[in-house]
Amino acid sequence: MTTSAERRRTVLSLGSNLGDRLDNLQEAIDALFDAPGLDFIALSPVYETKPVGGPEQDDFLNVVIVANSRVAPESLLERVLNIEEAMARTREVRWGPRTLDIDIVMMGDVTSDDPALVLPHPRAHERAFVLRPWCDVDPDASLPGQGRVTDLLAAVADQELRRRDDLSLQLPT
Repeated sequence: MTTSAERRRTVLSLGSNLGDRLDNLQEAIDALFDAPGLDFIALSPVYETKPVGGPEQDDFLNVVIVANSRVAPESLLERVLNIEEAMARTREVRWGPRTLDIDIVMMGDVTSDDPALVLPHPRAHERAFVLRPWCDVDPDASLPGQGRVTDLLAAVADQELRRRDDLSLQLPT
């Protein structure tokens, strides 16, 4: 994995299905951009989605953020994990309910098979809750190694998600 500070187009997927889901997402967005190194580009609309895998649980609210990153992938992962921990994220059940989940979907053309941070995210192409909101804010995007996001959406058309135009988040300042 590279550790240089060059600017990379970065895509983050955020989800919450415990507590005040919308407030959890807003707190995470604010925290992500409180520290230097991420330059905001776009925030998707909010989607409500059925859980994929894992135990029976409440629906998620999901968004995608597009940013330019000037931090190393490992540093961004550390920031993400610290935010999740500060918001009482627990990892007791794989794909279980959570106050907050932040996935680094991609960071430019960086690839990594390090188990701590696989890039691009190994299941992003299988998840409508990543692809649909991402397509909303960057319709020409491609997921490295998988193809155009708009083309990948067809394979996940059976996954339930609903755009929630009645919910909104504040853009980072």
